[in-house]
Parts: sequence; C-alpha cells; structure tokens
Amino acid sequence: MKSSSLYTARLRWLLLVGSLMVLLAACQRAEQAPPPPVQHDFSGSLSFGGLTRTYQGHLPTSYENAHLLPLVLALHGHGGDGQGMLNLTHLNTIADEHGFIVVYPDGYQKSWADGRGVTEADQAHVDDVGFLSALIDTLASQYKVDRSRVYVTGISNGGFMSERLACDLSNKVAAVATVAAPLPVGLAASCAPKRPVPFLLMQGTADPLVPVQGGTVLGERGTVISASATIQKWVGIDGCPSPPATGQEPDTAHDGTRVSYQLYSGCGDKSAVALYLVAGGGHTWPGGLQYLPVSLVGKTSQDIDAGEVIWAFFQPHRLA
Repeated sequence: MKSSSLYTARLRWLLLVGSLMVLLAACQRAEQAPPPPVQHDFSGSLSFGGLTRTYQGHLPTSYENAHLLPLVLALHGHGGDGQGMLNLTHLNTIADEHGFIVVYPDGYQKSWADGRGVTEADQAHVDDVGFLSALIDTLASQYKVDRSRVYVTGISNGGFMSERLACDLSNKVAAVATVAAPLPVGLAASCAPKRPVPFLLMQGTADPLVPVQGGTVLGERGTVISASATIQKWVGIDGCPSPPATGQEPDTAHDGTRVSYQLYSGCGDKSAVALYLVAGGGHTWPGGLQYLPVSLVGKTSQDIDAGEVIWAFFQPHRLA
C-alpha cells in the first residue's frame, strides 16, 4: 500500500511539473512572438453631427520605426471621393518617400461645406470644419501623429474647403495648399486666422471651371477672387515682405504648359506664401491623372508633380 501511494504521489508530481513546463514554454513562445504587421492602408468611420463620416488613409513604410509623423489631409473635389483623390494624386507614394501619414476623407454627398453655399454639404448645413477637426483628433489618438505638423491640401471644392480650414482652424493646421481654388469672395472678406498660416495656391491659367482672373465658377457655383488677389490676401494676413522670389520650372514635358512661381518668404511666424501659375493648365492636379478629357477640364501639366511641390512647401512649417 505504501509503495502504491508513493508511486501515485510521484506520478502526480511529475504530471504537475510537466504541466508547468508546458505552460512556461507557451508563455515564452507568446513573449517571443513578433507583433502583428502594421496595416499600411486603412479605412475608418467617425460619427459626427448626426452623420457617419468615412475616410481612408496610408501609413508610410517607415511608420514602424517612427516616433511621430506629419499628417496630410487630402480633400477631393466636388463629385469625387477619397479613393478618387488617392488615385488622382499618388500621394501614397510620396508619403512613403518622405515619411508622412496621408488621409483621404469623404465629403458629404461627394461635397464639402466650404462656405460658398452652393454644395450639397453647405445646403445641408454640414459642419465640415468641425468634422475635420474631430478627424484630426481621432487620427492623433490612433496613430503616431505629430500634432504640430498637420497639413491640408485639396483640389477645387476640396481646395476651397482647405482654405476655409486655414481661416477657421489655424490652431490645428500648420499649413495649407490648394489646387484650382482661389479664395471665394465671401471667405476672402471674412478670413481671419488666429496666426499667420503658410499658404500655397496652384492654379491653371486655362482652367475652364474656376477662372484664374476671378469671377463666377462654372455652373453658377459661387464667385472667386483672382489667383493674384488670393496671394495678396495671404501676403497681407501673414505679413510677408516684398518682393517675392520668382522663377520658372523647366519645360520637361513639352505638353503645352509652363509653370512659373512666386514665393514670399520671411513672413510672420516664419510662414510663407507661394503661387504656382500653370500657363495652359486646366482644372487639374499637375503631375496627376488626366481624370477627364482635356475638352472638359483642360490640360494636366506634367512639368511638375503637385504632390512633391506641396510637400516641399509643407515640410519646414509647424505649429509653435
């Protein structure tokens, strides 16, 4: 009986030790297991103002080893969406090259409430300033976002919305760049940012939708001031000294367009103002896709890459 009890006790002890060893090995394997890979392309939604708002984004290839990275919001034009803006601009590739996060929000019914009063979002009284502010906060809570380096760019309706953020959300947005979007008349009159905002405008002289000399946007979709008046407005807001540095980009594409620039530097709070005028260019994103026929939107210049130019403009600017 004693030997049987002793045998049973030893067996129980061996089973216990074996179980502990198996458990320890499992814990060690769990500790040594690599973290799940980062999903560099992502999408999300945000409830704001009684609406479910959607967006997609891209983390650069350097994201895993980064501390905090700049964030660029890229706003599509009227009738478009975030996916279309991604395809138009190839900003994901530029983000990988330069190490920033890029996010493409979707407007309400493919439009933004930019303040002109003519879009579906404006007519529905959508608070897009509030939505985009909340989106910045949400992204900063989920990803490695440098809150001092949040930038906004956009084309057409998205460009007008970007300008509205420069005027109304200067406490969160470090710099703004717009394509095919001089200042709307109403916004030009009311714009009063809390700080000098670095601003870049890229405008085609042959834009058939938004006139470079100012006036009515095609389809009675509001009125804008001229490209030159837009720049002078921001020169005044930012307290820029004159004259600007000027120049012309090389005619590498020979596509019937030429790009000249004016750059005002040394403005208040180290801001800057720039105009890239695309002679012969249309309602298009330079270096991007010819998304509609030339007969409808004009030529897409290939002499410059708008995304590269815009990032180079954004890169030195940050909130204090």
